[in-house]
Amino acid sequence: MIQTVLFDLDGTFADTAPDLADALNRTLEKHNKPRMAYELIRPVVSHGGRALIELGFGITEASPEFEELRQDLLAFYKDDIAQHTQLFPGVAELIATLSQKNMCWGIVTNKPSWLTDPLMNSLRVDHQACCIVSGDTLAEKKPHPAPLLFASSKCNSRVQNCLYIGDAERDIIAGNRAGMLTMVALYGYIGKDDNPSNWQADSYVRSPQEILPWIESYNEQAKRNHDTAY
Repeated sequence: MIQTVLFDLDGTFADTAPDLADALNRTLEKHNKPRMAYELIRPVVSHGGRALIELGFGITEASPEFEELRQDLLAFYKDDIAQHTQLFPGVAELIATLSQKNMCWGIVTNKPSWLTDPLMNSLRVDHQACCIVSGDTLAEKKPHPAPLLFASSKCNSRVQNCLYIGDAERDIIAGNRAGMLTMVALYGYIGKDDNPSNWQADSYVRSPQEILPWIESYNEQAKRNHDTAY
């Protein structure tokens, strides 16, 4: 049965796109480039600062100016990390209900801890999580399974009892490699070229409100199977 629910951060747990889009546009303005429409930026947010610089400036990491631009972006973002960021609708109620049911939840993200920690603190949920695993917590990050295995250990849970929810293919790859159940957050930052149906997840949800009913149904079936076996 599912006892622990682990979330990706950007695009799954919290809607960080408005602040990251603003940071990119401030970086563009600083370097005399035109601002970009939010609708173009949103699908790229889950792929981090490097992907945002590639999108905004049309360059690759091989470009000599790339790192300076990325640092500008990250500085703008850190300064206003939670100006517009909120939990996705339904997430606050979901984590409260999980706690009421004596289930735990945590965060596994590729975002570095110097951004993850102040963001979680600003959202006022950091003290509720059984773990917060950032992109620099370990030497490896998603799609490597190590961060998820570390998270299950921190939450005192077996991987078989964990569900990992994310909005990017690397999230599902990492969860599957770790031996966890996986769920795609279709409400997240899914790009037009993404094809989540090919990611081999165990389930797909279009809103956070669909997560708890799926867990309850899964656990009820697991309990029936267990009772039948005995």
